[in-house]
Amino acid sequence: MRHTVTGNETYKVLLVEDERWVRLVLREVLKETGLPFRIVQECGNGLEALDWLKENNAHLVLADVKMPVMDGLSFVEQASRLAGKPSVVFISGHDDFHAARQALRWGVVDYLLKPVEAEEMAAVLRRWMAEREKGGSSAAPSPAAADETSLIGRVLRIIHSSPVHALSLSDIAAKVHMNPSYLSQYFKQHTGTNFIDYIVGLRMEEARRLVASTTLRICEIAERLGYNDTAYFSNAFKKATGQTPLEYRKSGPKSCS
Repeated sequence: MRHTVTGNETYKVLLVEDERWVRLVLREVLKETGLPFRIVQECGNGLEALDWLKENNAHLVLADVKMPVMDGLSFVEQASRLAGKPSVVFISGHDDFHAARQALRWGVVDYLLKPVEAEEMAAVLRRWMAEREKGGSSAAPSPAAADETSLIGRVLRIIHSSPVHALSLSDIAAKVHMNPSYLSQYFKQHTGTNFIDYIVGLRMEEARRLVASTTLRICEIAERLGYNDTAYFSNAFKKATGQTPLEYRKSGPKSCS
């Protein structure tokens, strides 16, 4: 089911945030954007929001990551199963970055870093409206179409939609039209993680999965992940897991989620 807005109607927003004062601030920030969005319901946690969505609908959900009872991550996972599921934008603190990253895999369309400014929210909402008009409200926006206010969100979408072996700072910087050195500093500032460490972490996640669940040779896995030197790959793998790839494979079945 697709919700549509025509004429002078406004987009309906569900706000999910456990702190009342933050809800008040976000309500005012939304008004300051001057865009056709209206908060129709406020909930204090993800479970309340799910219950509301079963009987009502919204075009967009603004949801905090950290909440009691049911956090934003669990909410997004369960909301993805609802008929006529709304788009979700996360409201994230710096310390919630890794959770926000994980949520991108479940279709979160964007996220805003606290404290949220009207300009930043407006940029996210405009992108959402533009994608909706093109018929894909959940699709990632073109990097050139957005401004710097949601740079990290755009970078993360590019990273997670690209083959892990093809990820490089220079390539991603080119896609968002930025200097690689500046992007590296910006990424560290907004995520608390070095860009290279982040990419290595993703490669090691995939490496653990391939080592544990396939019969590929270690040199083949290394090549798939962009490592030309198998010994270098094995050392990186041991640093990340405490075991060599062969030791990890021999240690038996394990979760690679």
